[in-house]
Amino acid sequence: MMDNTQPIDVIEVPHCERCESPLEAGDLRCAICGAAAPQSVSTKQTKIAVNVLRCTGCGAAITYDPNRQAPSCSFCGEVMQVETIVDPMEQTEFYLPMTVSIEEARAALKGWLDTRGWFRPSDLSAASQLTEIKPLWWVAWIFDADALVSWTADSNAGSGRSSWAPHAGQTELRFDNMLVSGSRGLTDKEAYAITPGMQLGSGKTYVEGGGDQPTLERFDVPRSQARQQVLAAIEATAADRIQQHHIPGTRFRKVRVSLVLRRLITQRYSLPAYVLAYRYRNELYRVVICGQNASYIVGSSPFSYAKLFALIGGTLLLGLFLLIVMAAAS
Repeated sequence: MMDNTQPIDVIEVPHCERCESPLEAGDLRCAICGAAAPQSVSTKQTKIAVNVLRCTGCGAAITYDPNRQAPSCSFCGEVMQVETIVDPMEQTEFYLPMTVSIEEARAALKGWLDTRGWFRPSDLSAASQLTEIKPLWWVAWIFDADALVSWTADSNAGSGRSSWAPHAGQTELRFDNMLVSGSRGLTDKEAYAITPGMQLGSGKTYVEGGGDQPTLERFDVPRSQARQQVLAAIEATAADRIQQHHIPGTRFRKVRVSLVLRRLITQRYSLPAYVLAYRYRNELYRVVICGQNASYIVGSSPFSYAKLFALIGGTLLLGLFLLIVMAAAS
């Protein structure tokens, strides 16, 4: 991903006295070696109470501000209720600016509807009506890590007369700018579909309640659960890399990996997107567009069963015609 923007602010962070891994405010133990964190780190984060609006439909949480928020969820439109969270462990550190305008998002939706394929209604673009478009910021963890990966697997390499042969090994892997969605308002499919359009180098430091800043979705999981999700993502990525580059052969099964982390640096981002709703023949459909590159778009659209039945009917008629021709020739 190309990055020609100014770098984000660099903040000095304390490190573990045993393994030199960075520690975060509020950590009781090091995430790498488990050593107890110094008291100055473990007690640094003060407890605060934050009012959020919790969606009763999709579960997304956003900061409550009656001057800037409507009582409906920006992600799915359901009714929201006020909820108080004490001492939220995960809080946005950086956010990316919205660089796609509403007009560009509308144009991207029209272009997307025009290219939905043959099995979509022929009048999809012309007959669809945009009913709502909302800019929003969804949350994710961005992390870098180094790990020693031990792996075992079966493959067809060296199997001789049998179908499989066992293999094992160890390798060092590096993970840079990996993203794990923490959003409850966007599905994983939506979040990861628009992620490649983000320019992480354009991040700006987020200060709670400071200045003219966007209203963000909230992280609403404790840090321990967040790290479990990050570690699961590292393991899944490691297994994929091992299978692609380190296991001999062309067919694999029972791929297992075990990680020993050497370094883990996690940052919490809020990323821009547009959530759009459009109506086609009294049915509502949802589309999500990347807020920094409108070419990254994902959503739902109607399916034309009439075209499917026409194709099936045409295929059957063609088959019947060929049978008649072959019978006549014989």
